[in-house]
Amino acid sequence: MRARIGDHVHTHGVTSSDGQHTGEIVEVRGAEDGPPYLVRFPDGEERLIYPGPNTVVEPRRPVD
Repeated sequence: MRARIGDHVHTHGVTSSDGQHTGEIVEVRGAEDGPPYLVRFPDGEERLIYPGPNTVVEPRRPVD
Protein backbone atom coordinates (compact mmCIF):
# COMPACT_ATOMS: atom_id res chain seq x y z
CA MET A 1 0.00 0.00 0.00
CA ARG A 2 1.19 3.48 -0.86
CA ALA A 3 -0.24 6.82 0.18
CA ARG A 4 0.70 10.48 0.31
CA ILE A 5 0.01 13.38 2.62
CA GLY A 6 -3.51 14.64 1.96
CA ASP A 7 -4.88 11.26 0.89
CA HIS A 8 -7.81 9.87 2.86
CA VAL A 9 -7.94 6.43 4.41
CA HIS A 10 -11.10 4.47 5.02
CA THR A 11 -10.65 1.77 7.63
CA HIS A 12 -13.10 -1.02 8.23
CA GLY A 13 -12.48 -2.50 11.63
CA VAL A 14 -13.72 -2.78 15.15
CA THR A 15 -12.20 0.42 16.57
CA SER A 16 -15.29 2.58 16.13
CA SER A 17 -18.92 2.18 17.05
CA ASP A 18 -19.98 1.47 13.48
CA GLY A 19 -16.80 -0.34 12.44
CA GLN A 20 -15.56 2.39 10.08
CA HIS A 21 -13.26 5.39 10.28
CA THR A 22 -12.19 7.93 7.67
CA GLY A 23 -9.27 10.28 8.15
CA GLU A 24 -6.67 12.35 6.35
CA ILE A 25 -3.03 11.30 6.16
CA VAL A 26 -0.91 14.06 7.68
CA GLU A 27 2.42 12.22 7.72
CA VAL A 28 3.93 9.22 5.94
CA ARG A 29 6.54 7.47 8.09
CA GLY A 30 7.30 4.41 6.00
CA ALA A 31 9.75 3.97 3.15
CA GLU A 32 8.56 4.60 -0.41
CA ASP A 33 5.20 6.10 0.66
CA GLY A 34 4.39 3.00 2.73
CA PRO A 35 2.97 2.63 6.23
CA PRO A 36 2.79 3.56 8.98
CA TYR A 37 0.72 6.70 8.44
CA LEU A 38 -0.17 9.43 10.90
CA VAL A 39 -3.88 10.03 10.32
CA ARG A 40 -6.07 12.89 11.56
CA PHE A 41 -9.71 12.01 12.06
CA PRO A 42 -12.64 14.48 11.86
CA ASP A 43 -12.80 14.80 15.66
CA GLY A 44 -9.18 16.09 15.66
CA GLU A 45 -7.67 12.90 17.05
CA GLU A 46 -4.43 11.78 15.40
CA ARG A 47 -3.32 8.16 15.37
CA LEU A 48 -0.47 6.22 13.86
CA ILE A 49 -1.96 3.41 11.79
CA TYR A 50 -0.68 0.36 10.00
CA PRO A 51 -3.44 -0.27 7.46
CA GLY A 52 -5.10 -3.66 7.45
CA PRO A 53 -6.35 -5.60 4.45
CA ASN A 54 -9.71 -3.80 4.48
CA THR A 55 -8.22 -0.30 4.42
CA VAL A 56 -8.79 1.79 1.29
CA VAL A 57 -6.70 4.82 0.30
CA GLU A 58 -8.51 7.56 -1.60
CA PRO A 59 -6.03 9.87 -3.34
CA ARG A 60 -6.46 13.56 -2.63
CA ARG A 61 -8.20 15.49 -5.33
CA PRO A 62 -6.04 17.80 -7.40
CA VAL A 63 -6.52 21.51 -6.84
CA ASP A 64 -7.99 23.23 -9.91
